Amino acid sequence: MHRVHLTYTLGGERSPQRDLHHPLMAMLAAVHDTGSISAAARALGLSYRHVWGELKRWEGELGQELVIWMKGQAALLSPFGEKLLWAERRAQARLAPQIEALRGELEQAFAVAFDASAGVIPMTASHDDALPLLRALAQSQHKLHLDIQFTGSVDALAALNDGRCLMAGFHALTESPLRSPTARVYRAMLKPGHHKLVSFARRRQGLIVAPGNPLALASLADLCRKGVRFANRTRGSGTRVVLDELLAAQKIPLEALHETAQPEPSHRAAAEAVASGSADAAFGIEAAARARGLEFVPLARELYFLVTLQHALDQPAVKTLLGLLRSEAWRAQLNALPGYAAENSGEVLSLRRVLPWWSYRTPKR
Repeated sequence: MHRVHLTYTLGGERSPQRDLHHPLMAMLAAVHDTGSISAAARALGLSYRHVWGELKRWEGELGQELVIWMKGQAALLSPFGEKLLWAERRAQARLAPQIEALRGELEQAFAVAFDASAGVIPMTASHDDALPLLRALAQSQHKLHLDIQFTGSVDALAALNDGRCLMAGFHALTESPLRSPTARVYRAMLKPGHHKLVSFARRRQGLIVAPGNPLALASLADLCRKGVRFANRTRGSGTRVVLDELLAAQKIPLEALHETAQPEPSHRAAAEAVASGSADAAFGIEAAARARGLEFVPLARELYFLVTLQHALDQPAVKTLLGLLRSEAWRAQLNALPGYAAENSGEVLSLRRVLPWWSYRTPKR
């Protein structure tokens, strides 16, 4: 079994490469995309001789052919090369939240080491494509570091209530009945006067399907058709709560869906399951679908909130973050993301007014 060793770089500028980068995978991807060694070398800014030599060296190291050369024809990845590239992309997609969290921890540590005046907000949040952009803007404009730990919405609120973070991020359908899955999951975790909701974004959720939508999937009911493989999300994730509510509203039992063996931990991983062909559809945000070149069928609009405790609103770092969320620079970035809209971003909201399913009374069973 081949062992994996991880390293990281330390510098002032963010590398254009992915957080986990391997030169062999970059070469395989370039050959796959361009169809030739010379074009792959040009795309990577390397010499033909270097790329050719490295591919041959790795073939010897791994004991298997990586690229098929045929005179006068395009260079192709071997079946093993294709599978190796697929495995790396799959792992990258599935581990994206953990990679972001690890990078955030390292950046926080070095921010404190190199600049003791840098502000830090520990944050636990449901995975979201906009939050890394917010983190970068906060760091560059205000020396404010958002120490983001990605998890499911339920675990994010639990972390806030347990005192393990200063701010949490979760998302939900807001026009939900009192006895809905959304209300059952979140109602006991939020208390008026104690928790403060901050508007972050409105997002579109829906079906992530293959390019061209070959199975013509247009609704949740279509997922019940024979042979349609559906990649569900893990329990405890906010997207799973949204899906459960939509299914309940349409009286579709979860058992009617033909789920793949393993639920996906993030929007990116769900999109990758469809892109790789291991699933015909998944449920997630539009940005994840578009980033992977997939089709998207919108089914719901939800709100993503940042939540903190009332006393934290007076902290300088939190005040700085609220100001940034209200800025035109941030709203322009947010509105540019597919499926996102700056829904009064940065506004402190009334919990009871925004979440009509919240009530002091416990609903009768």
